[in-house]
Amino acid sequence: MAETRIGFAMTGSFCTFKAVFLQMKLLADKGYRVTPIMSQNAYATDTRFGAAADWIAMAEEITGQKVIHTIAQAEPIGPKKLLDLLIIAPCTGNTLGKLAGGIYDTAPTLAVKSHRRNGGPVLIAVSTNDALSLSAPAIGTLMSRHGMYFVPFEQDDHRGKPTSCVADFNRILPAAQAALEGRQLQPMIF
Repeated sequence: MAETRIGFAMTGSFCTFKAVFLQMKLLADKGYRVTPIMSQNAYATDTRFGAAADWIAMAEEITGQKVIHTIAQAEPIGPKKLLDLLIIAPCTGNTLGKLAGGIYDTAPTLAVKSHRRNGGPVLIAVSTNDALSLSAPAIGTLMSRHGMYFVPFEQDDHRGKPTSCVADFNRILPAAQAALEGRQLQPMIF
């Protein structure tokens, strides 16, 4: 397990950061070598959920590595074969749309492109208020692509936010193990 290298890319679903960081720590504690990656928004935006500098410090403390946060830093991931698995958690609707459309203008999206050039698996942990509306086509597109896997997800507030879905972040570890074996953890949607 110590030889298994996991990229952990975070995008701007700030309300989920606390839960996501618990999973990053769990992976590191299990002996995986975790590389933190953040979108520019995740890296630089202070919100009511916490200061960017605090999230960066936490990621670097958990992993023992500097956060990758620029396109230039993410580009070598594929050519140098730096990862065995890339996790995007949380993955916003914006990032889902970019990945489905082949747009690689953030550190996480370029990390996916770079990692996929070698056929490496990508695990997506959805967190978006429009999963069952505007982001639904992107989710469907990504589900149909080889090497793309999803952390099981569900509607998080079907009455208050009827199109919103969020991954069960507690399933990141078993979903990661499944993705490393080339299979989708089931059920995908619950």
